[in-house]
Amino acid sequence: MENNFSLAEKVIVITGATGVIGEAFVNSVSKAGGAVGILGRNEAVANERANAIIAAGGKAIPLIADVTNEQQLLAAKEKMLQHFGKIDGLVNAAGGNQPKAIIQPDQDIFKLDIPALEQVMQLNMLGTILPTQVFGEAIKETGSGSIVNISSVTAHLAVSKVLGYSLAKAAIDCYTQWFALELAKRYGDAIRMNAIVPGFVLTEQNKSLLTNEDGSWTERGNLIINKTPFHRFGTPNELEGALIWLLSDASKFVTGTRITVDGGFAMFSGV
Repeated sequence: MENNFSLAEKVIVITGATGVIGEAFVNSVSKAGGAVGILGRNEAVANERANAIIAAGGKAIPLIADVTNEQQLLAAKEKMLQHFGKIDGLVNAAGGNQPKAIIQPDQDIFKLDIPALEQVMQLNMLGTILPTQVFGEAIKETGSGSIVNISSVTAHLAVSKVLGYSLAKAAIDCYTQWFALELAKRYGDAIRMNAIVPGFVLTEQNKSLLTNEDGSWTERGNLIINKTPFHRFGTPNELEGALIWLLSDASKFVTGTRITVDGGFAMFSGV
């Protein structure tokens, strides 16, 4: 029986692939049979992950680029095409926050650090749009494919402190629906765009905010756990199922949607 969830013969570029969630994505795509372009700024990590996949019998290539640098992205696209001859999919997993864009409780909200907010918007929003412009053009030449963006539950709920990150992820949601519509009007069901909406997943970036050195939860961590019906944080591996489904032909009739993977956080009122 045909396996519609297989990524065999598909070539997928993953941005943010040198991060914690990026590692889970890279490995899951490879295990599903796909060839992977491991795109990130950390050359040593990109090389290490590509070599590990190749050693295990898979196909991968490191792509060193900043998602906000169009020239670097264009060079990465040419490297992918020279190596694999086509691109079938793109995962826009690059993103994150920065300390100066986090609004503390005692901070004057009429004196926000605008440059810091702009940087977070640039990384998350333009860091999704620019790779789509570059690699999406190659997907168009392939004739079919899937683009997956990464949103956040903070785009849908007011979560204290993370204003810049929330703004950027809300923009990604808007972009996902708008671009999916325009793709459908031009290419029918050939090229699709969707988004994954993770809840609170423990990574190196947020670990110190959510857990103490002894592994217990911080005050903020406790607030999140108490609003999560599963009563735990997620793991990067728990995003893999949604990712493979959206990249594969099993989701051929799905576009412009958001798949929430959050342990119930977004649907729980707290009561």
